[in-house]
Amino acid sequence: MPSIAFSQFGVADGRPVIYFHGTPGSPDECEIFDLHGKQHQLTIICYDRSTIAPRLQGAAYYQCIADEIAKKVGANPVDFIGFSIGAFIALQVCRAMSGKVRSLHLVSAAAPLDAGNFIDAAAGKAVFRLAQNHPSAFLWLARVQGWLASRFPALLLRMLFSSAASEDQALVDDQEFRTTMTRTLKSCFKRDSLGYARDIIAYVQPWKATLADIGVDTHIWHGAKDNWSPVAMADYLASALPGCSNITVLDGLSHYSCLYRAAPTICMSIKTLS
Repeated sequence: MPSIAFSQFGVADGRPVIYFHGTPGSPDECEIFDLHGKQHQLTIICYDRSTIAPRLQGAAYYQCIADEIAKKVGANPVDFIGFSIGAFIALQVCRAMSGKVRSLHLVSAAAPLDAGNFIDAAAGKAVFRLAQNHPSAFLWLARVQGWLASRFPALLLRMLFSSAASEDQALVDDQEFRTTMTRTLKSCFKRDSLGYARDIIAYVQPWKATLADIGVDTHIWHGAKDNWSPVAMADYLASALPGCSNITVLDGLSHYSCLYRAAPTICMSIKTLS
């Protein structure tokens, strides 16, 4: 099986950390960890999930990522960071790695929709409902989003962030953030929309029953004003994950602003485990 494409940040030979990008998302997201990774001697790897064969679904998909990580890190302990829907993927890969993950950091994490009435409070509720109830129509929408990303990425960015809340609004006004996110969206859809669609369709299925199997030491970071992953999702994950040891809710922050604020602290805390 071909290797999964990845990007690497931080130092070349430090403590291995795997970052799971959001959906839509790409390894470009992980750039914000580069400086902090260098400061704390971490090698932060982000796999581009859009490069995994679309035929791999469900358990086979998660096992493919787990096998790739095992090849990369060998016998070294590994830490995970999962952002947004990437947190869902990180949790499923933890299950596939059978206790080989040392710590798990969930940032702006999307909780299972079957665990509560979260969907009405989520900015992406229309997309999630479409993926749940009409997956064929959702696949068509994903292709349209991919077309926009390739030709009018700035327009797609404005559409996605039209409901940005709290400090995320300030991020959208920042040229550097817009440049990074535009590049992220183009990268996400540069092959096709199937990798993006796979993650969304898997996410909207019932999966709360899988959480009881995940005993890894888990730390949750969430913005109090997050309207993409409502803060009730963080509360649920903290109660449902047997290994959750800490939940940090950051006042005034939303989805991406939580990631930007938490990144240096996460890197520092991973370093202290060494």
